[in-house]
Amino acid sequence: MSDDYGANFVTLTDDDGNEIVLEFVDSLELNGIQYLAFFPTVEEEDAEDGEDLGLVILKAIQENGEELLSTPDSDEELSMAYDAFMEQLFDDEADEDE
Repeated sequence: MSDDYGANFVTLTDDDGNEIVLEFVDSLELNGIQYLAFFPTVEEEDAEDGEDLGLVILKAIQENGEELLSTPDSDEELSMAYDAFMEQLFDDEADEDE
């Protein structure tokens, strides 16, 4: 991970060598695993295409003593993490309304 864009942004490199810049949104621990939610950053020309880029959920894993970000292992794991983030988001909004 790189902090080139500041504390709330990370730059990741995918398997094909493409750099992806993500903006950190939130994190939570679920079943002993740390999940992190991000929004992809969008270049102006990409934003004009009207492409809807949703929430990116990654999990923190330890590999060879180094912390890495990885995609969830299954659609079920991704769905479970997504639902937990949505529940946390709506709980936070309800607390603000009180």
